[in-house]
Amino acid sequence: MARWTTADMPAQHGRKALVTGTGGLGFETALALSRAGADVVIAGRNGAKGAEAVAAIRSALPSAAIRFERVDLASLASVADFARRFVGREERLDLLVNNAGVMVPPQRQVTVDGFELQLATNHLGHFALTAGLMPLLRRGREARVVSLSSIAARQGAIAFDDLNAERSYRPMQAYGQSKLACLMFALEFERRSRAGGWGIAGIAAHPGVARTDLLHNAPGRHSPMGLARSLLWFLFQPAAQGALPTLYAATSPAATGGGYYGPDRLNETRGHPTAATLPPPALDEEAAARLWTVSEDLTGTRF
Repeated sequence: MARWTTADMPAQHGRKALVTGTGGLGFETALALSRAGADVVIAGRNGAKGAEAVAAIRSALPSAAIRFERVDLASLASVADFARRFVGREERLDLLVNNAGVMVPPQRQVTVDGFELQLATNHLGHFALTAGLMPLLRRGREARVVSLSSIAARQGAIAFDDLNAERSYRPMQAYGQSKLACLMFALEFERRSRAGGWGIAGIAAHPGVARTDLLHNAPGRHSPMGLARSLLWFLFQPAAQGALPTLYAATSPAATGGGYYGPDRLNETRGHPTAATLPPPALDEEAAARLWTVSEDLTGTRF
């Protein structure tokens, strides 16, 4: 795994991949997968940004098999509609990268379904999406579901008595919870896949501290966190570098189900892919099983 880069990616010809998120890490992941020969669908809620992402990838790779499809992960109706369309159109899905996310909106926001925005987008939307795409994943070739966590998961805790931060909303606390939930979902998915014979690997990754627009898009460019992103840009590794753990988890023969991958330097904030440290709450299998059941109930989905 030493200094693994996209040059080490195996060819992806004949593989069908779906990546959520049109910018930053999602864009770089889709670009690298396209360059390796995969047939890629990039999905997000903003059609204009989706078209820009597809155009940019086709400009760099004229022969790329890439297209955009719309899905709003903050709306369970949108997720269900997308899954129905996708399952009806495709024969199989070999790789699902649950990447899209929102980060630390300063004020608590609630989705159309009544969920706190970060929990809804980062975890519940992807949970429902994965459930809806299971028929295709079950037919996939060495299928993998890669879920994006964050180093913020280290400070995360699942507040089962206040999942939607109705009593107390702290932006980073809610973000940490959502990203811990993503990690726990990946690990629980792997356990259930093995027990149920699904034949799909559940893997997690995190990008370290990457230079994307995530901080600008949520708290705003002029917020303290947004200003830190702008003024201390040299502390943030490029998005392409931040995408390497995801790409390793998605394509490397050495990446295993139940694995968690992140950067290898400066307390996992930057560098090349390596096995990441699991925060203690992520190792609580009883809590992970409970979160799974709660997520099924909240989203109305079953695996």
